[in-house]
Amino acid sequence: MLQIERFKDIVFNHQPVTITPEEEQRVNHCFDFLQKFAIDKVIYGINTGFGPMAQYRVDDNQLHQLQYNIIRSHSTGAGAPLPDLYVKAAMVARLQTFLRGKSGVHIQVAEILQQFINNDIYPVIPEHGSVGASGDLVQLSHIALALIGEGEVRYNGEIRTSAEVLKACNIQPLQMHLREGLAITNGTAVMTGIGLVNLIYAQTLLKWAVAASVLMNEIAASYDDFMSETINELKFHKGQREIAAWMRTIAKGSQCFLKRDTMLYRKHTEQILQHKVQPYYSLRCVPQVLGPILDELYNAEKVLIDELNSVDDNPIVDPETATVYHGGNFHGDYVSFEMDKLKIAVTKLTMLLERQMNYIFHDKVNEILPPFVNLGVLGLNYGLQASQFTATSTTAESQTLSNPMYVHSIPNNNDNQDIVSMGTNAALLCKHVVENGFQVTAIHWMALVQAVDCLQLKDSLSPTTRKIYNDIRAIVPVFVEDTPKYKEIAAVEQYLKNANIDLQ
Repeated sequence: MLQIERFKDIVFNHQPVTITPEEEQRVNHCFDFLQKFAIDKVIYGINTGFGPMAQYRVDDNQLHQLQYNIIRSHSTGAGAPLPDLYVKAAMVARLQTFLRGKSGVHIQVAEILQQFINNDIYPVIPEHGSVGASGDLVQLSHIALALIGEGEVRYNGEIRTSAEVLKACNIQPLQMHLREGLAITNGTAVMTGIGLVNLIYAQTLLKWAVAASVLMNEIAASYDDFMSETINELKFHKGQREIAAWMRTIAKGSQCFLKRDTMLYRKHTEQILQHKVQPYYSLRCVPQVLGPILDELYNAEKVLIDELNSVDDNPIVDPETATVYHGGNFHGDYVSFEMDKLKIAVTKLTMLLERQMNYIFHDKVNEILPPFVNLGVLGLNYGLQASQFTATSTTAESQTLSNPMYVHSIPNNNDNQDIVSMGTNAALLCKHVVENGFQVTAIHWMALVQAVDCLQLKDSLSPTTRKIYNDIRAIVPVFVEDTPKYKEIAAVEQYLKNANIDLQ
C-alpha cells in the first residue's frame, strides 16, 4: 500500500519512485498470463473496439494499431494545462495501479512511467475532457501520447515535443503489446492524483486556520474555556476534540487569554460589562466549526488512499482465478463524492476566516482596533480596507463553486456511458476552492499580525503564534503608509503552502 506520506515525498519532495522485484514479478506474471489466455478469445479492448464500438471485432493484424488509435483519438482535451504537481500525482496514481499486477500490461509501461516521474517529465494535459467514467479517458490519453513519443511535455520549465525529450533522456518510447493503450487511458488516476494534492493542501490549510483562530482569540483577549478539554470532550466527535486539543497546544504559554475564575466568577457591581462575556461565534465556536472539517479530511484520506491503491481499469486481468473480468472499476464516484465534500469543507473553513477578518476590520464590532487595522491617518490612509474586498469576493466564489458536481451526470458516448461520476471536474473545482482558501488565509494572516502590532501584543503571544507572527512579518513588515499589497499576498500564500506547524 502506498500511504499518503510516501505519496507526498514523491510528488512534493521529488523523492524517486522505485519498482520492487516483487512488483516487477507481478506485472510480468500478469502479462504472461494474458498473452496465453487471449489466444482465440474475444476480450474487450484487445480484439474489439472501445465503448459502444465493442461489438466490432478487430482483425488480428490490426491489434497493435488499435492500441495506438485509442490514445490518439482520445487526446482531445481543452483548456489550460494541468500544473506539473498534479500531472506528477496522476502518473504516480497510474503507476500504482499497474504495480498491482492486474492490468495485463508489459513491464515497459511501469518502467517508462517511473522514468517520467523520476526525470520530472510532465505530459501536457489540458484540464477539461473527463466525465469520470471510463475514468479519465481524455486526460490519461494525453499522458499516454507522451509515453509513445507523441504530444508535448513540460521539461525543465519548457514545453517541448515528447519525442525530443525522450531522445535527450535516452528513454525508449512505449511500444504496444496487448492492451497498453486501453490500460493507460482507462482509470481514475487523474482525479485521484488531483484529489490527493487537494487533500494535502487542505490538511495544511486547516492547520493554519487553527493557528489563526488561536491568534484571533489572543487579539480579542477571549476567555479560554471555549477550547477546554472538559467542554469539548462532552461532544463525541473526534474532529472537534482534536481541534480543541490543537488550539490548547498552540495557545500554551500565551498571556493573552482571560480566566473566568479570576475575571467573572466573583462578586461584580457593574451593570454593564465592558469586556464581552462571550465572543462572537467565529471566535468561540472554532472547535465546532473546524471539527467536522477535520473529520472530513480523515474520511477523504481514507477514500483517496483506497482509490490510489486500487485496480481501477477495465477489464481486470486476474492470473490467480485464470480469467479476465469485465466491470466498472474505472468509475470515479468515490473520488467525485469526496471532492464535493472536501470543497464544501474548505469553503466553510474559508468562510470562518473571512468572518474573523471582518471582526478585525470592523472597529464597531471589535471595539479595540482602528478600522481595517489602519495604523495611519484615518481618511488619508486605508490599511487593509481593499484587501477585504479580495477576501470577500474570493470567499463568495468558493461558495458558488461548492455546488456538487457528483450529481451532474450527463449521458454520452451513444448512451454507453449513461451515468458518470464527473470526478475530475469535481477534483478541479475542489482545487480551485483550495487555492481560494489559501488566498483568503494569506490576507487574514496579514490582518492578524497588523492587529498584533496595533495592540503591542507580540511579547504576550504564545511561542507558537509569536513564531508565526515573526515569519509573516519577515514577508510583510509593519506598515503605516499605503502600498500595493498584491505581491505580499502572493508571498504569504506561498509561505503558508510550504511552511509547517507542529501541532503535537
